[in-house]
Amino acid sequence: MRHALIHLAALLAGIAPALAQHAHHAPAAHPPAGSYAGLQAREVAGLSAEEVADLRAGRGMGMALPAELNGYPGPMHALDLAGPLGLSEAQRATLTAEMSAMRQAARPLADQLIAAEQALDALFRQVKATPEDVASASEAAALARGRLRALHLQAHLVTRAALTPEQRRTYARLRGYDPAR
Repeated sequence: MRHALIHLAALLAGIAPALAQHAHHAPAAHPPAGSYAGLQAREVAGLSAEEVADLRAGRGMGMALPAELNGYPGPMHALDLAGPLGLSEAQRATLTAEMSAMRQAARPLADQLIAAEQALDALFRQVKATPEDVASASEAAALARGRLRALHLQAHLVTRAALTPEQRRTYARLRGYDPAR
């Protein structure tokens, strides 16, 4: 048995280079695993079309998860759960106003983020990328993202303050979180 395994291993070792050479010349039916093929047509290389649409619509895109998952409800989700939470008219008005203000402020910040990502993309597309320019453009994109994220997180502060502790526990339970906070 051992001799047969050694023989099989030697046989496979002998044909491996031929198989590799054949695979090297064979046309690829699909892009290699992990390839970014097809993404080069994106409006913004660093953002998917869905992310661009979400940014332009003022959606949070998970930017406020540190708040959401730690007992700071989001205004949109709280309004969606207004009935089960027993939101008063005053609470609804507060959260509606916060959502409106947040979305209004988010749009220009989102435009800044998209423009910063486009500028970063252009450095490479135009073959003008230098270490200094890449650092500057990357920092501009990060700053724009950070400002937008802070805006979304701050909306969660307003929502937490507007809800009672019991409403926050109910919110957490309804959203599937640990209601202890």
